[in-house]
Amino acid sequence: MSSSRKPNIVVLGTGGTIAGHGASTVNTAAYACSVRPIEQILIEIPAIALIANVKTEQVLQMGSENFGSAQLLMLRKRIAALLQDDEVDGVVVTHGTDTLDETAYFLHLTLNSVKPVVIVGAMRPPTALSADGPLNLYNAMVLAASPESQAKGILVVANDEIHSARDVVKSSTFKLEAFASPYGPLGYVVEGRPSFYRLPARRHTVNSIWSGSEIHQLPEVGIVYAHGGVSPAAIAAMARSGVSAIIYAATGSGNVAADMVDALRQARAEGIHIVRASRTGSGIVMRNGAQPDDRYDWLAVDDQVPHKARILLMLALTRYTATRELQDVFQAY
Repeated sequence: MSSSRKPNIVVLGTGGTIAGHGASTVNTAAYACSVRPIEQILIEIPAIALIANVKTEQVLQMGSENFGSAQLLMLRKRIAALLQDDEVDGVVVTHGTDTLDETAYFLHLTLNSVKPVVIVGAMRPPTALSADGPLNLYNAMVLAASPESQAKGILVVANDEIHSARDVVKSSTFKLEAFASPYGPLGYVVEGRPSFYRLPARRHTVNSIWSGSEIHQLPEVGIVYAHGGVSPAAIAAMARSGVSAIIYAATGSGNVAADMVDALRQARAEGIHIVRASRTGSGIVMRNGAQPDDRYDWLAVDDQVPHKARILLMLALTRYTATRELQDVFQAY
């Protein structure tokens, strides 16, 4: 990108709270989601025109709780095509916050480009007092237009913080500081200037084995959430649903209640991969730690949260079936 011109950024709208509308300025929880087109959202932030030449596309218009494999694959295909265009310097995706971290991680693992891709959402609709969407989107444009954002994987910006798509999770239903990473943000955007202080260590984008692959379908992977007195019938029901794998969001460091072991082993005997994770939200689930994974032919997630471990495993199953190979994926990504 020449320093003598503004960068060309494409903004893809998919809906979410950032495209919402409330009946009152105090409606921060009860409002219509995904009603404003991306063009209207950008018109209301004129400062963005000083940062970049902007093109927009409304690729979806839905709350991100409705996102599934079809939406992930479609979005990846469109972004990949844009990144191949020499005239496009970066991409911003506006997204509902419910599954923003899942979409960002999927793109982090599958896009084959060093160009900046930034995912952004909002916790309050544009009509609310102290709406966070306009500044979040402005900061996302700053990031996408900055050469410093290149080769760092997919970035998520929220509340002035820059997060890696691998680490970031939504951790609150309503707070503006809803997005957090267990190792902290990569950096910050302050008054239109990005500053980075650390880099992602795990493989992503151009170094990911899926970045150059055609992916037309993703296998089904389910999650079963542990709790006191959880019934083994939950595992049996999930196994009957046709999944290729089950992420067991266990208690503590991946502990499995004695009553659940047989059901999980039976599912594995039926060819369904079993992955131990933790419902705690952070920390490491060690292989052969709380359970004899080698003996049971199970997997352990390392440090990934259950819903993002699901994204990684869906991709891993497009290439591998052996437990050892799948476990290596959790250690590399």
